Amino acid sequence: MQSDFSIRPLNGREELDLFCSIPYAINHEIHSDLDCGRRRLEWLWVAVQDGRLLGRIGWWTRSAGEPPAVLDIFDISGLDDHAGDALVATAMRAVLPRDGTPPQYLRWLLAPDWREEPAEVREAERRGAALGRFGARPLAERLRFQWDVGAPVPPASTRLTFRPIANREELVDLMTEVVSGTLDAHTIRELTAMTPAEQAASQYENELARYTSSHAWWRIAELPDGRPVGFVIPARNAYHPIIAYIGVLPEFRGHGYVDDILAEGTRVLAGAAVSRIRGATDVGNAPMARAFLRAGYRVLARQLDMVWE
Repeated sequence: MQSDFSIRPLNGREELDLFCSIPYAINHEIHSDLDCGRRRLEWLWVAVQDGRLLGRIGWWTRSAGEPPAVLDIFDISGLDDHAGDALVATAMRAVLPRDGTPPQYLRWLLAPDWREEPAEVREAERRGAALGRFGARPLAERLRFQWDVGAPVPPASTRLTFRPIANREELVDLMTEVVSGTLDAHTIRELTAMTPAEQAASQYENELARYTSSHAWWRIAELPDGRPVGFVIPARNAYHPIIAYIGVLPEFRGHGYVDDILAEGTRVLAGAAVSRIRGATDVGNAPMARAFLRAGYRVLARQLDMVWE
């Protein structure tokens, strides 16, 4: 059992170098996240011994003034299990509401081949086990894709036409339809607690409507006779241009239309002169993963998601 270490939040921005002394792909974003209110110093906790960082935990939110939305920083490589549990318990008790469900845990940007690295596997298992002792369970492993400027821009569809989305109601109605048969683990989980219409409305209000990039980028895909086949939501979040959502209506699946629709979303963003486009899907959603690869995206990283019930 470790002793003689302290668990506390950061005392000020002058300690950010200490906090970032454990390498992680999103360390460089923490300064600007604090500036924008997506993070707060009292949400960034450390376990320190003799000025050396042994472990850390930190939360993120979408907009200033909102409660923590994601636990996305968690490292305990310098702590034994007892000390790691003490870090989690102390920080969660101070940061999170006592009567609420903790926000999901995301481990960003693991290497595509991280499971071939014993040290990476060992640390991922320790982090998962530590959070599991506080009630978290694994939900999904996700593939994160990136299209880079200079890669071929997919050609325009010869089978479908595209138009802007008319209004919120049109998009939410289509979102309600596409959740039937979904392979997305987060959506499947949400559908245990709400109807498809409720899930679609919630995702629209809490995610899509909050993108500050142009909603004129959003596209509905139609057959020549005007029947909608699906839609794509190109957007820009706080960090990257992204394919935020793509859907094919159940009756049109199996005909490769996802390629046409993803190509259109990529063309919209490429036309906005972006240098890269990010996208993601669950490892279990093999059709979507293959579509990203066919569209010229590469696997950038993997991501692990855990949730509390």
